Amino acid sequence: MGKVTLEELIGKVEEVPAFPQTVIRIMELLKEPRSAAVDIEREIMKDQGLTTKVLKMANSAFYSGRRQIKTVVDATVLLGFDTVQAIVLASTVGKVMGKELKGYSYERNALWRQSQVSAIMARSIAKKAKFPNPDIAYTAGLLKDVGKVILDEYVSDSYKDILDMIAGETISYVSAEEQILGFNHGQVGAKIVDKWNLATELVEAIEHHHNPFKTFMNLELVSIVHISDGLVMMMGLHEGIDTLAHEFFGDAVKLLNLDEGDLNSIMQDVEKLVADEQIFI
Repeated sequence: MGKVTLEELIGKVEEVPAFPQTVIRIMELLKEPRSAAVDIEREIMKDQGLTTKVLKMANSAFYSGRRQIKTVVDATVLLGFDTVQAIVLASTVGKVMGKELKGYSYERNALWRQSQVSAIMARSIAKKAKFPNPDIAYTAGLLKDVGKVILDEYVSDSYKDILDMIAGETISYVSAEEQILGFNHGQVGAKIVDKWNLATELVEAIEHHHNPFKTFMNLELVSIVHISDGLVMMMGLHEGIDTLAHEFFGDAVKLLNLDEGDLNSIMQDVEKLVADEQIFI
């Protein structure tokens, strides 16, 4: 397949499946502070698979601890709208991100599993840094690499050139993407998330997660996602070929008033969490 322009690739974003109407309605209810928990439960229960996933994740050690959550109403009341939104998104986007990506050397479900670990890591970093909304950090961590789904399918022929470039120069994988393709997977992912009508701060975080200091909005959120990506790699949980040349910005850690001890503590906590298979959906 020949080289495509960013404009052509953006056109391909239209081929990314839209959320089902049930999920769209749920997201609308969750954005409305006056919505009742029973209204949200009614919509979620229209999809039996989604209901099962929400309750499974709500009862994982990551969210509920020792509390037993028996209904979607319980989940909504005990965990809050932002958390339920994060769970609903996680229960939905796996269909998009679970495919095999040969261009990035991901086996089936490898990117999806890694994305869930990144999301858990981002939420843990946000809580340690006292970021006011850990669940939006979770969502940003979950979706940061969704652009790879599009890039893999439409420009996979260019990845040998990218590998050759990073093998011969001191350059990050993302910079090689930009030089050879004219854009990177973060920019493409931002277009997808924008198509899904998610928050602008999520779009920004996904676009710049490899270089947080290019952001124009929420530098703290983008830094959290950037650090989560780096820590997942340090733990050996990143399976794609882009691990080969990853640039980590230490100033992002300083920005959040974290230190090496904090990062080690976060990684230890996440390692314990991901040992619970119930976390993965």
